[in-house]
Amino acid sequence: MKKLAKFLLNKLPRPMLIKISIGMRPLIIYFFKGHRFVDPIDGRSYRKFLPYGYNKQRENALSPGTLSLERHRLLWLYLQRETDFFTKNYKVLHIAPEQEFLRKFRKQKNLDYTSADLFSPIVDVKADILDLPFEDESFDIIICNHVLEHIVEDTKAMGELYRVMRKGGWGVFQVPMRPHVEDTYENFSITDPKERQKHFGQYDHVRWYGMDYFDRLQQVGFQVEANRYSQQFSTEDQKRYSILADEILPIVFKS
Repeated sequence: MKKLAKFLLNKLPRPMLIKISIGMRPLIIYFFKGHRFVDPIDGRSYRKFLPYGYNKQRENALSPGTLSLERHRLLWLYLQRETDFFTKNYKVLHIAPEQEFLRKFRKQKNLDYTSADLFSPIVDVKADILDLPFEDESFDIIICNHVLEHIVEDTKAMGELYRVMRKGGWGVFQVPMRPHVEDTYENFSITDPKERQKHFGQYDHVRWYGMDYFDRLQQVGFQVEANRYSQQFSTEDQKRYSILADEILPIVFKS
């Protein structure tokens, strides 16, 4: 299973993987049902999760039902337990939305929800994060996860997100981070996909963020919180939900 997952992940285009997973999802859910792991997004229990990773694969990382990874489940738990995201009326912008979140957030009657991406065929608005087609201070909440590591001009993108967020608004901007390293590693002369995968963990990434990621967010105006929410869970619950103990939720605010 591990070798097959790695082969498919590295050989098949992402849209094709998503289409395959949708068609096979009922069968996959039935095959993996059990009681060892819980996906808080769909509330289902599984005997195991699938491995995932472009280089070194992580065991029990990908939920069979929602195709969520550790970071997605942590974000869901945070939104569900620590915020009023699911109950209060908000105008929300979601950049490059995860498929399962897109499906669920669109159904939330309390949300005025807009999804945006430059390439995705399933979003509401085709938009370049470096030049967003929205008025200043348009949104109460912005979700932008695992996007900025793809963008060379990341501070310009951060500035656009700051511009379209309302005063008093907040957001979650997750990125691949090395939480025990201070400085971001980036080298724009590396353009070969194989070399990028070796240096940055994925073929289309241009950097590994360090803890100075929060400095970049502050430089464009955000107040920031490096929220180590996963550490509020017991070791048993971290394993049960399959969330990473060192994962950081970058929460941003516009005062």
